[in-house]
Amino acid sequence: MRAQQTYDTAPLGSLIRFSNGEARPPARFTRKVRAWEDDNGGGRLVERSPECIAQTYRSSASFVLHVANYGSQGTIVLVVNRGFSVTSPLDFEITEMPRPGMVRLLTPIGGHEYLQHLAADMADAERWMAIHHYHNIRAEVVGDPDHVALPPVIRRAA
Repeated sequence: MRAQQTYDTAPLGSLIRFSNGEARPPARFTRKVRAWEDDNGGGRLVERSPECIAQTYRSSASFVLHVANYGSQGTIVLVVNRGFSVTSPLDFEITEMPRPGMVRLLTPIGGHEYLQHLAADMADAERWMAIHHYHNIRAEVVGDPDHVALPPVIRRAA
C-alpha cells in the first residue's frame, strides 16, 4: 500500500514494514546492502503528523516508525525513529495492529500525540508508568480496530 493509505488506515502501535520492491543484493556488495536496508525495514507506528500549511511553507502529512533502541544493561542510549512523508515512493504493509484491550501510553507533542509504549493491558501500563515518568502521559485502551481517528490539518499564520 502507498504511504498515504498507511497514514489513513494504520492506528498508532501498528507494526509496519516498508520496501522499495527490489531484491536484497548479495552480502559481498556491502554498500549496496546498506543502501537496500535504508529502503527496506520496519518499525512500530509511534507518531502521525498532519499536513501543515503556513504562508511561507507547506509540509506534507507524515508518520514516524520506531525502528530500534540501542543501549546496554537496561539503559537505552539511542532511540532510532524514521519519518516518512505521505508522498514517499516506498511500499508499506501493516503486519500487525494493536489488539483490543491493549493500552497505548501517549504524550502530546504539538498538535498530535506520540506513542511512548504499547502495553498488553492496564496493569502492565500502570507498572510501566510507575517506572517511566513522563509529563502529561495519557493511557488509551485500544478498542474497535475499524475506528481510526485522523489528526486535523494544522494551519498557522506566519
